[in-house]
Amino acid sequence: MSNLYFTREHEWVRVEDGVGTVGISDFAQGQLGDVVFVELPDVGRSLKVGDGAAVVESVKAASDVYALVAGEVIEVNEKLVDDPSLINSDAQGEGWFFRIRLTAPDEVTNLMDEESYRAYLEEHA
Repeated sequence: MSNLYFTREHEWVRVEDGVGTVGISDFAQGQLGDVVFVELPDVGRSLKVGDGAAVVESVKAASDVYALVAGEVIEVNEKLVDDPSLINSDAQGEGWFFRIRLTAPDEVTNLMDEESYRAYLEEHA
């Protein structure tokens, strides 16, 4: 079973040992264009599903990044502050936004797995 899940808003969460790493999909970064600024959540912040957690700004637009799962932010990707282009070069790897300790790990069942997300992209992109 995969540990990577997606939303229709092109965000992803990779869950390992009760911790979710959150970012935007490669499709999303392609739509945004060159990312120039990222605002990350504060470590220690509690998030509910759907809460605005971060902001990503590109030459084209600014977009909110929402909490896909509930929990407490335990780490942010400080590399993005100095080099937001990591989102463009490796959106689903080094371009992650924050890590969250999940309070309800079963919430990921409401998200799409990789296969479902690929099918969603083919249908809606």
